[in-house]
Amino acid sequence: MKKRIFLLAAMLLLFGSFIVQNFSNKDDTITVAGGVTSESQILGNIVVELLQHATDKNIVYLNNLGSANLMHEAMVRGDLDVAPTRYTGTDLIGTLGLPTEKDPAKALKIVQKEFDQRFGFDWFPSYGFSNQFTFMVTQETAKEYGLEKVSDLKKCASKMRLGSDQTWYKREGDGYKGYTEAYDTKFQRVYPMQVGLLYDALVSEELDVILGYSTDGRVGSYDLVMLEDDLKFFPPYTASVVVSGETLKKYPELKPILLKLQDTIDTETMQRLNYESDNELLEPKIIARRFLEKHNFFEEGS
Repeated sequence: MKKRIFLLAAMLLLFGSFIVQNFSNKDDTITVAGGVTSESQILGNIVVELLQHATDKNIVYLNNLGSANLMHEAMVRGDLDVAPTRYTGTDLIGTLGLPTEKDPAKALKIVQKEFDQRFGFDWFPSYGFSNQFTFMVTQETAKEYGLEKVSDLKKCASKMRLGSDQTWYKREGDGYKGYTEAYDTKFQRVYPMQVGLLYDALVSEELDVILGYSTDGRVGSYDLVMLEDDLKFFPPYTASVVVSGETLKKYPELKPILLKLQDTIDTETMQRLNYESDNELLEPKIIARRFLEKHNFFEEGS
């Protein structure tokens, strides 16, 4: 028994030493978040790979943080330095509790100002794309009902099954209730489910319409029709990096490094990167490294 206790104590001491050396020394460590979606994991790895190349700091990747709220709370507590994937529409309404702003440039300026004043966080310029909520149908359904824009659904929605993200169905403002009021349209039935199941359910004709994401790789692989939000119901979901102000004070060199990602990823590029993850089953880290290599981020002086 004494030998077991001694062995356990030695293991705990060794493990504790590892934790202290690798995670507690904030002077040498920068923590970067990764989410649960392919997009957030790809962008997270792009930031990690870029910082590992351009700095001598210990970059710790905290993967699978499930929501913007979790990332935000972690950053407020000081447990997280960099959130690579934040969207203006999500944080404008959810985190800040402000009214919807439909103009992308104005929405970006609002979150940049408010995040600085309220939390001391630096909201960076956009990667160059906006991951919009988008109503989608198959090519066959679009032809059958003459669907090009969201308002076209009014003539046929009452006999259609809609699939959506679980949280969107209950969301205030830009959720299902707000949509039915803005477009004066209701579906026969709504099926809230995990986003990953939506596309297969649509193609297999278990659903007639889905509310997906404009940068999802399956949009192209399934040749889906994205309906134009002609009444501009959804706010812009422009994607950016957000960094703790305290982190930038400690490591001011991070700002010019991360600013290099501004306007480097448009919607088609993000769709392709997501496709490589979801359809070709490439690891996000590999996708991130290939992207950075292709765009010469690893060249001398980059």
